[in-house]
Amino acid sequence: MEYNPTLPIYLQTANAIKRDIVTGKLPPGAKLPSVRDLAVEYTINPNTVSRVYKELESEGVCFTRRGMGTFVTEDSAKIDMLKKEMAGTLIRDFLEGMEQLGYSRHEAITFLENEK
Repeated sequence: MEYNPTLPIYLQTANAIKRDIVTGKLPPGAKLPSVRDLAVEYTINPNTVSRVYKELESEGVCFTRRGMGTFVTEDSAKIDMLKKEMAGTLIRDFLEGMEQLGYSRHEAITFLENEK
């Protein structure tokens, strides 16, 4: 993974895991990699992974079973809500970028509708 220097690595990693959850790559109830395995996979410090898992747990995206590991939430409503939140962020970023280019919101939407 290539990291953006303007955003903390733990947030970028958490967002990548959330993306895997909403796209189904990590289905509800799936066991997440161990802290060490994820640290190797993302080439980050294990302490950063612990922070990622703590963040995801505080958001209700995953849960930890002592001695067993960390798992994706089984709450499909939570996953649907997360997907909508992520989509909303993408849309807001798109509209903001288009406005910076001088397009009105209506023009940006029309541009999007005409794009193939």
